[in-house]
Amino acid sequence: MAGDRAGVIATWISDSGAGKIRDARIDQRRLGRVARATTDHVDHSIGVQIWRVDYDYIKTMGMKLVEGRNFSENRASDSSGIIINQTMAKKLGLKDPIGKSVQNNRPWNVVGVVEDFHFEFLRDQIGPLCFVLGNNSNIVSVKINTASMSSAIQSIDGIWKKFSPNQPIRYTFLDESFARMYDDVQRMGRIFISAAGLAIVVACLGLFALSAFMVEQRSKEISIRLVMGASVKNIFRLLTQNFVQLVLVSFVIAAPLAWYMMTKWLEDYKYKIAITWDVFMVSGAIRG
Repeated sequence: MAGDRAGVIATWISDSGAGKIRDARIDQRRLGRVARATTDHVDHSIGVQIWRVDYDYIKTMGMKLVEGRNFSENRASDSSGIIINQTMAKKLGLKDPIGKSVQNNRPWNVVGVVEDFHFEFLRDQIGPLCFVLGNNSNIVSVKINTASMSSAIQSIDGIWKKFSPNQPIRYTFLDESFARMYDDVQRMGRIFISAAGLAIVVACLGLFALSAFMVEQRSKEISIRLVMGASVKNIFRLLTQNFVQLVLVSFVIAAPLAWYMMTKWLEDYKYKIAITWDVFMVSGAIRG
């Protein structure tokens, strides 16, 4: 599909009321460029992703402009304009980026700065990203009302058939695409939950069998103590104190190991929570 045809389809979808056009955009995970900027007589060169977008992309995607403005159809100069994210401005050393020139095979004039957002796996730190005006011949991104999902898809499919009647439309949902990035994490989580649940069941069965055996072995002792005036509370403490000691020993051994393993696993992520000891104290109290 030619680039101008992608724009026509985007406009038809927007005008049909089926949804609001986002953009005809590139796959961000496959594009890399080098951008340069000179500040204080120092040349900065960085690797950066460049997304070719339309005028409505920033607004429709809900991105927040922290400096400058969005692209405007009323400004012919925006064909040479560029919007960068905060990370790119920082890496290029642009303290006041609006109006500055960024080189990438040609000069681009910075017209806006968007707030940093995650566009790749959370293991990775947010990288430099910029937007320029342009069309992509492969993808049209559409924002639709989820309350009328099926009718919106049918309307879009009807518009698609007017342009490519012999080629079925292929579409994906953005949230599902991001969810697939974490399939391995969710799968590992399910495995650990299943293994932990099985371990708890086996441990409980073992403790139950051991306690029943101990009660059977000490039945005469328990009877004598009850006759001598021992309370049920004292009998319970007598039978459980050995188990409590075993639980405490296992907790002392398991907690540092669990903390170490979780800390090592989280090292793969740039954005993560801190594993504090109160988590283990609460779990140990519940377990006890």
